[in-house]
Amino acid sequence: MALSNSQYDQLMCTYEQRQLDNEYQLRRRYEKAYSLIPALEELDHSISSLSVEKARSLLDGNQGALSSLKEDVRSLSQRKSQLLESHGLPKDYLELHYTCPDCKDTGYIGTKKCHCFKKAIVDLLYTQSNLQEILGKENFSTCSLGFYSSNHIDPLTGRSSLEAIQTALKACHEFIDTFSTEFQNILLYGDTGVGKTFLSHCIAKELIDASFSVIYFTATQLFDIFAESAFGRKDTKDSDACEHIYDCDLLIIDDLGTELPNSFTVSQLFICLNERILRQKSTIISTNLALEDIKSIYSERTFSRISSNYTILRLTGDDIRIQKKLLNLGGTKDVTP
Repeated sequence: MALSNSQYDQLMCTYEQRQLDNEYQLRRRYEKAYSLIPALEELDHSISSLSVEKARSLLDGNQGALSSLKEDVRSLSQRKSQLLESHGLPKDYLELHYTCPDCKDTGYIGTKKCHCFKKAIVDLLYTQSNLQEILGKENFSTCSLGFYSSNHIDPLTGRSSLEAIQTALKACHEFIDTFSTEFQNILLYGDTGVGKTFLSHCIAKELIDASFSVIYFTATQLFDIFAESAFGRKDTKDSDACEHIYDCDLLIIDDLGTELPNSFTVSQLFICLNERILRQKSTIISTNLALEDIKSIYSERTFSRISSNYTILRLTGDDIRIQKKLLNLGGTKDVTP
């Protein structure tokens, strides 16, 4: 996955600031050291003068000047280290201290991204996803099938809630495994509190950890951004927000239908979904609405885009949040896996 220009610039600004901070701290250490040990400043002047003198000798054809310079500088540097240590300072006190010594705070080792830069990418993507807090709690490692019953039969499909979640989990893993090679989208719909948002979080964590850009919004948040862009004060921030929505690797629209539907939200949903389909950018939508309600509320053409471009997964069962509350109160959940 390639970072957008603005994301890359944001990271590189961080590294540039880090370098400036390191250089500032080095200057402060020099000021402190010169104040504490005046002889250090004299040694540095000697090294500078010696370097200029030897450089002139080299220009005059004295080939032995370079080796002589190296030996003299080594001797003076050893003297500096001794002075520092004798005053309780580490011998590398007057050297640049890097946050990442491997890349020297450039973000790159040669032409390859340093491990610190790769981590910075993931951290940035987590921050921009709006999911930084929740993904530590809601991911595949915390998924439990114990809340889904084999006795709870969906009258629409004839399948149990356990079968439905097992099918959905398989589809989610396939979505992740082929994300970089296949254009896919998912619609999660069904009963309230049965894990639709949870599954979208599971997918988000896996993809962010793989350095893909993921953005999460509730439907209300998403349409508020579009409204601000359309009717509010026009600025670069609004333009960037919409561009990120259209171009991020994965957009998650949670709780579609909880916003106040109107002609604006209907048209903006179509524009958003259609634009992302044209760009071959994946989208996950979760909703409590039935399929026929999606069609009637958001128009037939929007539903057509969804039905022809999305894997549609229906989840059913008892509200997991209520089941958890009952367990915390010492009750038992009515589930027979």
